[in-house]
Amino acid sequence: MRLLNVTRFMLHVQAIVALTLMVASASWAKEIGADDPERVVGHLQDSLIKTMQDGKRLGYRGRFELLAPVIEQSHDFDFIARTILGAGWTDLNASQQHTFMDVFRKLSIGTYAGWFKSHAGERFEILEQQAMPRDQIMVRSRLVLPKGNPVRFDYIMRREKDGWRIVNILADGVSDLALKRTEYRAILQRDGFQTLVDMLREKIALTEKE
Repeated sequence: MRLLNVTRFMLHVQAIVALTLMVASASWAKEIGADDPERVVGHLQDSLIKTMQDGKRLGYRGRFELLAPVIEQSHDFDFIARTILGAGWTDLNASQQHTFMDVFRKLSIGTYAGWFKSHAGERFEILEQQAMPRDQIMVRSRLVLPKGNPVRFDYIMRREKDGWRIVNILADGVSDLALKRTEYRAILQRDGFQTLVDMLREKIALTEKE
């Protein structure tokens, strides 16, 4: 009986957590207008500029905490992870999938926190959006620098139940998804799951030193 009660309690907790996440996601989608791909990208970029402006005061941990909810809501991590690993994803058990998602999420947020840490007058400009195959949208933008040529950031977006989510980013035409797919799959196939996870954790440690 005690085991049954514990099981019921855990199911109840899981239901509450799921409902809370659904409500939070719906609230976020309404707040930023997630039905508009450009507004999703704009909200992310506004947050990056704010992080850069307050970067020194916040430090790495503060930047991470500021960006985490924005990136989690604007990126489709589940789709990205499955696409990167391909058939390798289905070969992982549930625990391994959970571990990979957790580490990959931390690395993704940490990379933003490491890169966007200071401000010297940079600004983002959204240029246009284009229809893509498989009902996806590309939002084209650029980061205008005080000196030098602007950096192009093109966001490939996919529509989910609660709005548009980023599934790939092209920096000056280079696909982040393609780079990770090549690197991660090679390590997974050659050296195994644990080596892949250890490599990602090493990358996280490096972002903290940026």
